[in-house]
Amino acid sequence: MLAALIQEYINHGSAVSSRWLAEHGGFGLSSATVRNVLASLEEAGYVNQPHTSSGRIPTDLGYRCYVDLLLEHRRSARSTSEVEARLRQAGSVSGVLANVSHELSRVSHHLGFALAPTNEMAGFEYIEFVPLEGSRILVLVTAEGQQVRHKVVDIGEPVDRHELEQGANYLNREFRGQTLGDVRAEVIERLRQEQVLYDELLSRSLRLASSTLEDMVPRDSVFIEGVTFLFDDVSVDEGSAQVATMRALVSMMQEKHRLVRLLGEYLGSDGLTVVIGTEHSSADLQPFSLIASTYFDGRQTGTVGVIGPRRMRYSRAIAAVDSMSQAVSRVLVGHLTPSADDARRAPSGTD
Repeated sequence: MLAALIQEYINHGSAVSSRWLAEHGGFGLSSATVRNVLASLEEAGYVNQPHTSSGRIPTDLGYRCYVDLLLEHRRSARSTSEVEARLRQAGSVSGVLANVSHELSRVSHHLGFALAPTNEMAGFEYIEFVPLEGSRILVLVTAEGQQVRHKVVDIGEPVDRHELEQGANYLNREFRGQTLGDVRAEVIERLRQEQVLYDELLSRSLRLASSTLEDMVPRDSVFIEGVTFLFDDVSVDEGSAQVATMRALVSMMQEKHRLVRLLGEYLGSDGLTVVIGTEHSSADLQPFSLIASTYFDGRQTGTVGVIGPRRMRYSRAIAAVDSMSQAVSRVLVGHLTPSADDARRAPSGTD
C-alpha cells in the first residue's frame, strides 16, 4: 500500500486519500481498513498528513523504503548503444562528460551531473622539495593509496637544501590528513595573506605546493546541466520555492569545487547510490534527492548522476543513471583519444 501511495503522489503531487487507495489501489479493502493501515504507516513514520482533513504524503523514510524495494527488484540496465554512439562523437574526455550531463538531464528532467576522476578527496600525506641543478626544484606530493605526483619547478634562484626541508616540514605539520582539495584551497588562501609576503621561506613553500597541487586537483572536474529543471521541480513539489536554499545550491554549483567536495562525502563507494532528503549531510541539499553511480575510465572511477526533488520518478531516474554509468565506462575504456586541450590540462608526473 505504501508503494501505491508513493507512486500516486509522485504522479500527481497531491496528498493521497484512503478513498482513492480503496477504489484504485487494487487491494480489495474497504476505506475504513485502508484508513487503519495508513494510520499505522503514519505512526511508523512512513507517511504524514499535512492537514487534518487531507490525505497522506510520503516522508523521507517512506521514500527510502520505496527506493530500497525498487533497487531490490531493478532490472538489468537497458541497451545504451544509441547513447554510446552520441557520446563517442565527442573529441575529448571533457566533451564526453559534458554530453553525459546533458543526456541525464534530458532523460530524467532533473539536474544531471558528471564528475571526472579526481584526487580531490584523497588524503594528503606529505610533500618533499628536492634541489636539482641550478634553480630547479623537484616537488614530490604523496597522497593516500600511495599516489605520488612530481613536478619540476624553476624558481629563478638557487635555494639551500636546509631551507627546502624547513618549508616541507612546515607544510607537512599544517596539512597532513586533510584532503587534497582542502589543502589546495588553504594554500591559495594563505598565499593571499599579507604576512606571507614578508616571510620568504613560507611564501616559496606555499607557491611550490600550490603549483603541484593544481595539477593533482584539476578545476574542470564537474559538468552540470538542467538547473532550470531543478527550479521547476522544487516549485511543484514544495508549493513555493525556498529562495534561500535555492540560492545556496546555485552558488554551490557555480563554485564547483564545493559541490565536488560535498558529493565526495557519500560517493566513495562503487556502484549505485541514492540519497534522499534529510539523509544529506548538507542542509543545502536536504530539499532534494540524489541518484549517482560510478563509472570506470580504465584507470580511475568517476561519478554520474541526477539531483531532483524528493518527489522524483525514482524508477526512471535510477534506470537512466545506471545505464549511463555503464555507457560512459564502455566509451572511456574504449581508448577515447583525448584532445590537445585535455592533454594540456592533464596532470604531469606519475601516479
